[in-house]
Amino acid sequence: MSYHLFDVYGVELEYMIVDQNTRKIRSIADLIFKEKTGSFIADYENGEVAWSNELVSHVLEIKTNGPAPSLNGLDEHFHKNVLEINNILEKHKAVLMPGGAHPTADPLTETQIWPHEHNEVYNLYNRVFNCKGHGWSNLQSTHINLPFTGNEEFAKLHAAIRILLPIIPALSASTPILDGKVSGYVDTRLEYYRKNQAKIPVIAGLVVPEAVYTKEDYYKRIFEPINLAIKPYDTEGILDHHFLNSRGAIARFDRGAIEIRIIDIQESPSMDIAILKLIVSVLKHLCSLPAKELEVIKQFSEQKLSQVFLKVIKDGENAVVEDVELLQALGIQKKSCSVKEVWIHLLDKHHRGLECNQIDMIEALLTRGTLATRMLQYCGPNPSLERIDEMNVQLIESLKRNQMFGA
Repeated sequence: MSYHLFDVYGVELEYMIVDQNTRKIRSIADLIFKEKTGSFIADYENGEVAWSNELVSHVLEIKTNGPAPSLNGLDEHFHKNVLEINNILEKHKAVLMPGGAHPTADPLTETQIWPHEHNEVYNLYNRVFNCKGHGWSNLQSTHINLPFTGNEEFAKLHAAIRILLPIIPALSASTPILDGKVSGYVDTRLEYYRKNQAKIPVIAGLVVPEAVYTKEDYYKRIFEPINLAIKPYDTEGILDHHFLNSRGAIARFDRGAIEIRIIDIQESPSMDIAILKLIVSVLKHLCSLPAKELEVIKQFSEQKLSQVFLKVIKDGENAVVEDVELLQALGIQKKSCSVKEVWIHLLDKHHRGLECNQIDMIEALLTRGTLATRMLQYCGPNPSLERIDEMNVQLIESLKRNQMFGA
């Protein structure tokens, strides 16, 4: 079944499983599926929400069970499932922890590739890229799938997503610490993400997708080069180009949707959904622009947008945008301003789709900073392992209570 722009939504939230006492990662996601189904499968449907696993055994994905007609109420469904999973993990002295990456884990020694269903795909990926590393096995993100039907709707949605994507990490960055040290990036996950497939550069490109606006052009400029580049490594034809494409937003023509992948998981489903509601509200506005204005935003090159993206993953909400054309496209008549100011403007203009508590959460985020900023405020510039662990305990509590970290 095909859906039109913003008819339905698909949301995926990824969480790491950690030890209750040490907060070290635990590769026991398969035990959760075994308990619920009696088998080591990779997917379980739980009413409104489904559980699944991809790639590594310490990460569990909670997602909408099929297209959801609205984002309203999803945070409650997700939180209910978090608590249910935690009840199962309690027997194993483990718990779910939020955040876009584990701040002290060593993925090279602690990672276990998923050994069950679909593992032939993951084993091949691991063989080609060595997936036991940051940006591969140590990452948790929030994905949102937005539908389209036909080239006209695809063009509008892809153009809107492309110009908004570079500034999204200024809302969602949550990975300022890796290997027990402050990295210098508020979104270290994305700094690794953009480099971890450098062996075959066409797979991720510049993360910001190319300015392509038809299915035919997408296949020609993105999918065909990917298929050609992977062929020497995937002689059996196991990997699909939809699965391989690792841009920050990927076209899923197999299900008529674009999936945004550059959002770090937050401390609670309520914050995740609030951020998604604001992103969707802005995208709706951009998709509804008159044809002449839409044509302008279609022309932004991935190189131009990538320059902004690189600033934002480093400095988050404090990054300064000096691209006058981009600011104008987002409704701001200034020569330069911080990305925080951009989002304050966008929230003011496009908050109608958000509930009152969600507006409050976004305002608090914009006032007090991203989760990454608040993590750094909690830990300081040279945190001890003990202080980082105290932060992890607080993050786990935020997830359990479905509340803002530092509230």
